[in-house]
Amino acid sequence: MFSIRIHIIGGSGSGKSYIAALLSDKLRIPHYDLDDIFWDHKSNKYGVKAPEDERDRRLREIIGFDSWIVEGVFRSWVEPSFAAADKIVVLLTPLSVQEERIWKRYEERIAGIVPNKKRETLEGIHDLLAWNKDYNLTKLPNLIGQWDYKDKTILVRDNLDLLELQLM
Repeated sequence: MFSIRIHIIGGSGSGKSYIAALLSDKLRIPHYDLDDIFWDHKSNKYGVKAPEDERDRRLREIIGFDSWIVEGVFRSWVEPSFAAADKIVVLLTPLSVQEERIWKRYEERIAGIVPNKKRETLEGIHDLLAWNKDYNLTKLPNLIGQWDYKDKTILVRDNLDLLELQLM
């Protein structure tokens, strides 16, 4: 069995969780959603962060494994994952597609069609859409332009193309 460590980033609704699950099945390695580490899902209020020491400990534990896929929109606190990754996949899904997915996911969660570990509100979705727009138009391009990981970065416009790439 081979060892590979993949970190997937992209805006909210870019398809990180979807493609991480598909890759996990294809490569037969575990995947981890950084939202599950960053946010305190036990809180009754939406948007409460988990304690930093717990979050950081859990990330160190995951990246200590031989093979993994982590996915999330986060930047600064996941630097150890970027450094440990063999490949960093940046999803460049069009913003309009991301926004459609954010609304669809919200509607499905409110209707009870899909499980909801988040306590979302309409106001929270509007805030997410504004944040996501800034992330995609400013933060993500700045990040890619400045970082030291260009040699292991893969830019992907269509997530399913990732399944065809040789990642080793």
